[in-house]
Amino acid sequence: MSAAVWVTLCGLCGALGYALARRTRPCRGAPPGETTYLALHIAGLAAPSLRAGLTRDSARRAVRHLRTLLGTSGLAVTSADRVLARDGDGLPGEEALLGQVRPVMSGGRTHLVAGEPGGVIVPLTVDGRVVGTLAAYDPEVSASRVRTAAEVGRWVSGQLELAELDSSRRRTLEAETRALRAQISPHFVYNSLTTIASFVRTDPERARELLLDFADYTRYALRRARDFTTLADELSCVDRYLLLERARFGDRLRFTVQVAPEVLRVNVPFLCLQPLVENAIKHGMPGEVRVVIEDAGPEAHISVEDDGIGMDPDHLRAVLGEEPKAGIGLSNVDTRMRHLYGQAYGLAVETAPGKGTRIRLRVPKVRPELDPM
Repeated sequence: MSAAVWVTLCGLCGALGYALARRTRPCRGAPPGETTYLALHIAGLAAPSLRAGLTRDSARRAVRHLRTLLGTSGLAVTSADRVLARDGDGLPGEEALLGQVRPVMSGGRTHLVAGEPGGVIVPLTVDGRVVGTLAAYDPEVSASRVRTAAEVGRWVSGQLELAELDSSRRRTLEAETRALRAQISPHFVYNSLTTIASFVRTDPERARELLLDFADYTRYALRRARDFTTLADELSCVDRYLLLERARFGDRLRFTVQVAPEVLRVNVPFLCLQPLVENAIKHGMPGEVRVVIEDAGPEAHISVEDDGIGMDPDHLRAVLGEEPKAGIGLSNVDTRMRHLYGQAYGLAVETAPGKGTRIRLRVPKVRPELDPM
């Protein structure tokens, strides 16, 4: 939870003390922290829906909990042009309500509604933009009611901000996956098909097998990507890739794959392993490529190593950050790992000219939660 959201939540608990105390007066023997507990509990019930963003469905699921937080007779959640959800009594009709929220949508400030019942309408904002309102109605609107509504509005806005961050994060990861998938080397495609064609006359059965391998590889790499797949599926993709490259290079390419069976079901980012193997072949030919995947308790440890020409450290820095176009595969995997798991989970590369290259990757067995809670 960000510091800003935590401060808002603390303010929310304080402002709700008066409203919840009024609603729980019969429980005079309740522990001193009961009001804070109730506020946090009810906020926790509303939060999962709000983390889906401001939609009709999320507003309908959250509005009852928000009305409980406020302790008002009636509550409505609106977007700029429609009432998304309403709960309780004393609410005006939809057209009248939308007319009352317009000053808030245009001015971004709390608006009081005179009359019987009265109302207080507070803005809901995301990244400085007013995206909707919270409209609370009661027979009378006190100063404490206005303060409580303002705090609840700020807290809801914080949840919507987090929903936008979740959505932005997912879009970024999807874009990075699409970019990686788009970088499947045209040279690899051309060389694979040329290699397969060379066997058509001399060894038709092998040509058929290689064509099926090529189809399986491209079906996996070009499918509608999800954020995660299993390590077993990634290894199957790598296996097809290596068979195609071995058909092309013959005995000049040697490779070994060692995998601990315990990690085969671990979830890993889609297309995180094949680019590492492709890099090893590119820099390790002629030579041997070794893929080792070990069970390391809470993590799976992946190592892809070659005994080829290695890389200059300055070139490696360009590949991983300063000039991403110089090596989109490695750069993309490194960026996605850091986004998903944190800065400590980027690629670790050991290399030097003439010394080969070893790339290590750590993958936590518990996948991060990217979807709204």
